[in-house]
Amino acid sequence: MDSTRWRSTRAAALSAITLGSILAATSAGTAVAQPSGPDVSSWQHVDGRFIDWFAVRRAGHDFAMVKATEGLSYVNPYFVPDSILMRTAGVARGTYHYARPNLPPEPQAALYATVVLGQNGPLDLPPVLDLENAGGLNPRGLIDWTHRYLNTVQALTGRVPIIYTYPNFWKTAMANTSEFTRYPLWIADYRGNEQPEVPGGWPTWTFWQTTDGGSIPGIAGGTDVNVYSGAQGDFARYANIAR
Repeated sequence: MDSTRWRSTRAAALSAITLGSILAATSAGTAVAQPSGPDVSSWQHVDGRFIDWFAVRRAGHDFAMVKATEGLSYVNPYFVPDSILMRTAGVARGTYHYARPNLPPEPQAALYATVVLGQNGPLDLPPVLDLENAGGLNPRGLIDWTHRYLNTVQALTGRVPIIYTYPNFWKTAMANTSEFTRYPLWIADYRGNEQPEVPGGWPTWTFWQTTDGGSIPGIAGGTDVNVYSGAQGDFARYANIAR
């Protein structure tokens, strides 16, 4: 997600796939992407500039994922203004915590839940755990850490969390465990295929991060771009959008 994060298997930015080709992937048993949106952190606030969320919405993006917290102490300094402006513009908000598994999970979950003030208001998607750093843990230890974090966040927010990861990390650091299939999957896969690789026994993906080099009106510089599959049903219901 963040441009400075470690990702050992990042492929070249997805330039060949268009949203139209993703929408065309409608074969039986295959998730069909519909709404799209960026995910952002402080790195998208170039020179301290605010994101123009009205421009993002006018460009056709229904949601955005915003970094809230990391580890035990970091809070994104732009999280609150982004959250307010997104709601004003009518952009559904997803929020995520960047995991630091070298530190205990329960206080990280508590920090995140406190900063996001729950995740049950209008235009709120469920909470997200960004898991792409093993923190020195072996797969058994990281699996236990992840269970503890997710259980705590669900208890504090009342919603089933989403897991963000990428295929190679899950297959290696998490030993490709299938213990987490009850949680929706947000997968990062930039290899230009019609569908992303889905590890860990998940039947399908819920969000797909198709590129880390997208360009969206209202956001300075490059940004990740994501699509929603419809796997959790109607997007408006999933995002608490009043009709």
